[in-house]
Amino acid sequence: MRNCRFGFLVRVIMKSRLVTREAGQRTFVLVLDPDEEAASAINEFATREGIGAASLTAIGAFKRATTGWFDVASKVYRKNVVPDQCEVLSLVGDIAVGDDGKPAVHVHVVLGMRDGSTRGGHFLDGIVNPTLEVTVVESPAQLRRRSRPEIGLALIDIEASS
Repeated sequence: MRNCRFGFLVRVIMKSRLVTREAGQRTFVLVLDPDEEAASAINEFATREGIGAASLTAIGAFKRATTGWFDVASKVYRKNVVPDQCEVLSLVGDIAVGDDGKPAVHVHVVLGMRDGSTRGGHFLDGIVNPTLEVTVVESPAQLRRRSRPEIGLALIDIEASS
């Protein structure tokens, strides 16, 4: 059990499996269960596996989630809480090594609501219900994400990547 951004304890029981390994590239499938916090679980997985460059996609559903909209003028994410059950229509992102030398996950999400409308943005957190199925495709190269204070974000730096 650990605290999440929602301020309560969540279970961490994510299951993962290496499904292919070929030419320095690994592909993993992660399956999250109800009440797991997805952003933390994906970050923990990337750290545990030492992933330095990857793309990821996922489908599933959340009982609640938080997205962010980056306000360029103030250089902060404005939070948009989605307090209701929603379908993960698309969750896409990448993993690169951050300034601290650890994997840094950057993900965007589109959520489908009961009435057919959608909500989306930068994925901040989400409590899974009933599942989230994540595919992570690792690259044999390493990507570097560098802090860009003038923008207010850490972005992939191609010149610093191998």
